[in-house]
Amino acid sequence: MVARSWHGPAEALLLPIGALVAALLAFGLFVWFGGSSPVEAWTLLFRGAFGDAFGWQNTLQRAAPLMLTALAVALPARAGLTVIGGEGALVLGALGCAALPYALPGLAGAGGQGLVLAAGALLGAAWVALAGALRQWRGVNETISSLLLGYIAVAVFKHVVEGPLRDPASLNKPSTRPLAESLRIGPISPDSLLGDVHWGLVIGLLLCLVAGLWLSFTASGFALRVVGGNARAARLVGLPSDRLVVLACALGGGCAGLAGAVEVAAVHTAANASLIAGLGYTGILVSFVARHNPWAIPPVALLFGGFAAAGSLLQRRLGLPDASVLVLQGFAFVFILAAEALRGRLFQLDMPAFIKPRLVAVAGRAV
Repeated sequence: MVARSWHGPAEALLLPIGALVAALLAFGLFVWFGGSSPVEAWTLLFRGAFGDAFGWQNTLQRAAPLMLTALAVALPARAGLTVIGGEGALVLGALGCAALPYALPGLAGAGGQGLVLAAGALLGAAWVALAGALRQWRGVNETISSLLLGYIAVAVFKHVVEGPLRDPASLNKPSTRPLAESLRIGPISPDSLLGDVHWGLVIGLLLCLVAGLWLSFTASGFALRVVGGNARAARLVGLPSDRLVVLACALGGGCAGLAGAVEVAAVHTAANASLIAGLGYTGILVSFVARHNPWAIPPVALLFGGFAAAGSLLQRRLGLPDASVLVLQGFAFVFILAAEALRGRLFQLDMPAFIKPRLVAVAGRAV
């Protein structure tokens, strides 16, 4: 059967949506086994995320770092790598942001804000670029090395925060000294419906936009996609594959490091263990659901940020643990990986006669 021109875009849309629907159904079954109503759980998930202004504020705040950590997976993926070390880059970025005022005590104002954010981005970039360099020049599997480097980064973070840079005033939760007020990132519009939503959301949206434009409309972005599509062909035509792969890793790591810096400057005001919250790992899921497309990352990050925001509502109304949304994320990741097996074959499957025409009609309208 010859694939039609719209099959690829339709699969790119239908497979993630189908995987998310399957994950919600599996989560409903999980809730039902716990003695609660699946319908109520689904309702509370979306009400807690998008039901009122407070829910939207919470959702947008949680979505901001997810956009950046998802880019840490998506950009190397376009170069053919599976990098899952965004968590390590995030915590090192947070550490760099919090530590820079120790080295430069006179930091203040917009220039100081830019420097602390840049410090976080540079540390994250260097850390993930190391995984890319190990892969290209030493043949080390980037998935394993980035994961292990993430654990090392968390250990370094804890050692520095609880040791050399610990603020003596932080008793119950060891942390660095709080950032000066002038170095913190404030809300976008505190007197509007956005409330406490900070500028990290704008940074995430802009970087997703810029990353998509770079990949789609520049020579270096096209070269990177060629390397990811066929590394051997890229070498045969003389493309600098090694440099492009390391560049993709550095840019992705810089985004994750920037996420950590923004979390310090806009939310926590200091580096402490609260930053080790799995945002880097959730970013992996966001990137896979978005099929590593930077332009698709913001809506997916918004969805998963909303699910995380609704966790407390599930706890209050249904008595479920606040972390039960992690079960939903786990189901989503499993079904997304399973859906990848259908790529290129969805419209060639032998489906029941009453399903396939409807699927084709829906896909055609969507595309």
